[in-house]
Amino acid sequence: MPKVSVLAYFADDVSRTYQLIQWLPVLELLHAEHPVGVVARDLDSAAVLQGRTSLPVLVAPSFPALHDLYDDVDPKVVLYCNNSILNFQSLLHGRALHVHVNHGESDKQSMASNNAKAYDRVFVAGEAAVQRHVAGLLEFDTSRLVRIGRPQLDLSRTSPLPEAADGRRTVLYAPTWEGDADYNNYTSLDTVGRGVVRAILDVPGVRLVYKPHPKIATSQTPSIRDAHRDVLDLVADAAARDPEAGHTVYVTGDILALMPSCDAMVTDVSSVGLDWLYLCTGKPLFVTDRHLDGERLRQEVPVSRCADVIEHVDGVAGETALTALVEARLDHDEHHLARVAMRHHYFDDYQVGDSTLRFKTEVAELVALRDRLVGETGGDETSAAIIA
Repeated sequence: MPKVSVLAYFADDVSRTYQLIQWLPVLELLHAEHPVGVVARDLDSAAVLQGRTSLPVLVAPSFPALHDLYDDVDPKVVLYCNNSILNFQSLLHGRALHVHVNHGESDKQSMASNNAKAYDRVFVAGEAAVQRHVAGLLEFDTSRLVRIGRPQLDLSRTSPLPEAADGRRTVLYAPTWEGDADYNNYTSLDTVGRGVVRAILDVPGVRLVYKPHPKIATSQTPSIRDAHRDVLDLVADAAARDPEAGHTVYVTGDILALMPSCDAMVTDVSSVGLDWLYLCTGKPLFVTDRHLDGERLRQEVPVSRCADVIEHVDGVAGETALTALVEARLDHDEHHLARVAMRHHYFDDYQVGDSTLRFKTEVAELVALRDRLVGETGGDETSAAIIA
């Protein structure tokens, strides 16, 4: 059993492994200073993770197995990239400090939940996340919040997109999935997705890239499944009619690698829009409003204040209007300065590289804190249980 200082805990099935996969390169950087291991509770998920990292991947399908694993490894810090119900089995371990790092930064309601109270620390991107927790939770100790930026956005990536032909500009349509509850459903795919795609395809001199959320391809929701299939058909038909345009689909892969090659993006309320704000601040952004409540969107989703909001794409007239709007923004980006200010609201003053350094520094401080706390209690299990 490897002796590691930090464990990244993942309890969900394969369909959610994308949540941890985006953290793996950052954890590999941390590993050079504080040995890191991954704990999976699902065998299939463990197999996927083993194929994506050189870090040791440990498997503990049952609660007794998890208990024994923690006794053997004796981790100092445990990191959580989501709020799986099985996280609570890990949180019972009292000899470690438990840190929620999430798997993105977004304005979805699920980003600030009472689950945050279970962790010793909650790593967040910046001021917007702090305000989200203050506004959304009662009796929450904000001293647990640690602002680190978004380390995943520091990573160097190679775009899979070929260079656009004939000086074409590229527009990315990246809808989120429908969520696991209605309150957390922000997808545009089944409401305006078809119209958005048709409108973008009609913009002169534009290449469309369709990159849906990873869970859309496996969705069992009929409206999502049907809309996804229709969008795939629309893109395929457009590509067949005009092969030189380069219209394409990326159902899998890293959306962050696509962004630098794109000139504008249409997306929903999700982490994708904020990743664009950080990486592509100088490029137009369009945000959809599934709930058709402009004032609510403006209050709860600050990034919408520096983007064009898409509510309806009704019929030919609606699609024509959206086509004209996308073309106009590609030629003249009216919201550029507003996005610069909004980037600061979400990510403080972090530039590329700063977030990773901040993350490693904060984890190192927690490793040292844990050692002090365990030393002060004499290291016995009963006293150490008070820590978590």
